Amino acid sequence: MMKIGDELPALTLEAFQNDGIKSINLHDYRGKKWVVLLLYPADFTFICPTELEEAANLYPEFQKENAEILSVSTDTVYAHKAWWDHSPSIKKISYPMLADPARKLCKMLGTYIEEEGISTRATFIINPQGRIVSLEMHDNSIGRSVREILRKLRAARYAAEHPGNVCPVNWEPGKETLKPGLNLVGKI
Repeated sequence: MMKIGDELPALTLEAFQNDGIKSINLHDYRGKKWVVLLLYPADFTFICPTELEEAANLYPEFQKENAEILSVSTDTVYAHKAWWDHSPSIKKISYPMLADPARKLCKMLGTYIEEEGISTRATFIINPQGRIVSLEMHDNSIGRSVREILRKLRAARYAAEHPGNVCPVNWEPGKETLKPGLNLVGKI
């Protein structure tokens, strides 16, 4: 299982995006973008389309933060396409939907549930250097907040761009930050 600070290895997976299929190597983003991996159990489920639709709605905000969203399940790209073709919620997705039918990425990240053949619902934020700066996993019966993922991404970017500063609870851009051992730094 990977942990905070670990480097995401190079791995190429097929992806469904904008009614087409392509290959994506996770190292393609190295030195260029932040990456948000949204792992989910399976296509054609109940909670997953609500999360992925919220991610689609907020995708422009992630792009403003120089981040790419990559959703990931153990389904094939053909299952992703079938879901995209038949679900109004999923049809809104323009970010890549990675297919991990061999379970390579899920096993590498420690999200794979062997007895079910699916991934746990998990989120990984990867910095442009390819290192994990945030991860969250929970039971598949609990949906996540994509707005909170966006807030965490913004806080991670701020901390990376302002060494020595940290973001307190519920920090949002424009709010005060902290410098350990000193008083509040100020607003950005």
